[in-house]
Amino acid sequence: MALTKLKDYTKLVPALAGAPEGFLWSSYDKGADVLYINFQKPSRATDSELTENDVIVRYSGKKVVGVTILHASKFLRKKNGKKG
Repeated sequence: MALTKLKDYTKLVPALAGAPEGFLWSSYDKGADVLYINFQKPSRATDSELTENDVIVRYSGKKVVGVTILHASKFLRKKNGKKG
C-alpha cells in the first residue's frame, strides 16, 4: 500500500473518534455510488429519514445506527473543489 493512501486513511480518525460508541463499519458500492456507514453491527433500523443532501439517516428507536450516502462521489468532487 502506498504511503499516500495511508495518509488518506489517517484523515478518518476524527470521524471514527466522533462516531457513536467509537464504532464504524463502512462499505462503498461503486456501481450504485452509495456509501454505507454503520455505527453498530448488526445495524437494524426501525426508521429512516432522507436529508436534502441525499443522505439517509437510519434509526433504531431514537438512536442513529447508520447513514447511507447516495451519490457519494459528489461529496468527493466538493472536497476536491470541483462542481458536482
